[in-house]
Amino acid sequence: MPLPMARPFKHHNGVYYARKGVPAHLRPLVGKWTEMVSLGTKDPEEARRRHPKAIREIEARWAALEAGPISLSEREAHELAAPACERWIALHRDNPSTNFWRTELFPRLWLRRRVGLWGRPDVVHQVLHGAYADRGEDEMEACCLKQADVLIKMKGLQLDEDGRRVLAKAVSAAIQRASVTLERYALGDISEEAFETRVQPTARTIALPKTTKVSTVAFDDLVNGWSAERKPAETTLYDWTRVMAQLGDFLGHRDAGKITGENLVAWKDSLVASGLAAKTIRESRLAPVRAILRWGVDNRRLAENAAERITISVKQKPGQGKRGFKDVEAAQILEAAAAERDPVKRWVPLVCAYSGARLSEVCQLRVDDIGEDEGIAVMRFTAEAGSLKNVGSERTVPLHSAIIAAGFLEFVRSRKAGPLFPELPPDKFGKRGGNGTKILGRWVRGLGLRDLRLAPNHSWRRRFKTLARNHSLAGDVTDAITGHAHRSVGDQYGDYDVRAMKRELEKIPYLLLNRLND
Repeated sequence: MPLPMARPFKHHNGVYYARKGVPAHLRPLVGKWTEMVSLGTKDPEEARRRHPKAIREIEARWAALEAGPISLSEREAHELAAPACERWIALHRDNPSTNFWRTELFPRLWLRRRVGLWGRPDVVHQVLHGAYADRGEDEMEACCLKQADVLIKMKGLQLDEDGRRVLAKAVSAAIQRASVTLERYALGDISEEAFETRVQPTARTIALPKTTKVSTVAFDDLVNGWSAERKPAETTLYDWTRVMAQLGDFLGHRDAGKITGENLVAWKDSLVASGLAAKTIRESRLAPVRAILRWGVDNRRLAENAAERITISVKQKPGQGKRGFKDVEAAQILEAAAAERDPVKRWVPLVCAYSGARLSEVCQLRVDDIGEDEGIAVMRFTAEAGSLKNVGSERTVPLHSAIIAAGFLEFVRSRKAGPLFPELPPDKFGKRGGNGTKILGRWVRGLGLRDLRLAPNHSWRRRFKTLARNHSLAGDVTDAITGHAHRSVGDQYGDYDVRAMKRELEKIPYLLLNRLND
């Protein structure tokens, strides 16, 4: 009796898989009894067409495992590790000072007295999870070994321990090159000069498994389609396009139809190993990819969303939650602001302190946005001045008497028509808020406020909400002042008169300063 022919297996989500039992002698190497690979389609005919190729790829991978470890030359290792340099720069370009890599320790990596530790998985795990005492060379080496392991898995390599170490050393060299550049960025040298990081492949190349040629679903096509339909903010489109490009660099291709859940888990692991915060990975890396792929599925470009259930646990430890400025901290900033000649540092913190407005909103104010409504001095946040976060962000807000007493209206009258703070250069999107955030953030940190729970600019907004609760401001009016979403359907009915807002706003007391008008 002939054996039944292997056929695609239909998962409960409707996607077809290739499934093959692992031979007994290979189970210790493969780590499972059955191997399954997504065929990336819900169409039975297409699944049958792709199935033989998927089975051949599984068998080829098993053959490579059975063949045993291979050696790796330094040149080959550097060729494999070269993209890590570009990825590292891309991860930390916007905030280069967050890069944990210490370039001065690079010459001390991989010394003989240290290398022996890294054959022990428990040590690698302890260092990566903060339980090991040394946070210098050990942390850097563990990061490189983790990235080397991800690279080995992604490329389908079978390396001996020496090859793994050679590859990890090459990864460290790539990160060192990137970190030298990031140090330059952190000092303000952000010129986009040519920085060649790619290592050109030599005649000898490493044999990697070949992939099946299927119709391409380009990342750019999905991003463009999603953008045309959703009309995101320009900054969002820019950031999400960059994230998709970073994913493409990691995968070595930009075909969304070839992405698998395993690919995305490996990418997530590499981001974790790079030191990126779990919240950043979840909200600024995985979320954009998931949304773009979901649009592809909804619009029949893709059969499934490989990112749908890929996530990362974000656990906030005690003492890590963001908070608003305390009275003493707020007074320290406003006293320093009162002594400033720079209009941005002089007025933006004060306006934020007594309005709860977003710093970006204040930075993009125009002279004409300051005026009167029913005899009350107000500032108007409008879309004409610059992009706003949401519909509720467009509003008219009374000026607190503390702002008026400090001479803000006289300052406004001294300015020419146009931007209230022309000293702030607009960024590539024409916004002044981005540069304002950077300038004021560095300035506040320079005053000695180093608590990482403080967001140098957004902590004003948190403080305002705290003061509103402490001084019994009406909740719905407070939301109207700060531009927060309505809490209930009932809050959406009726208007918020500037007289009502002024009444509530003046419940916020003056902050006593040692100097205000010096």
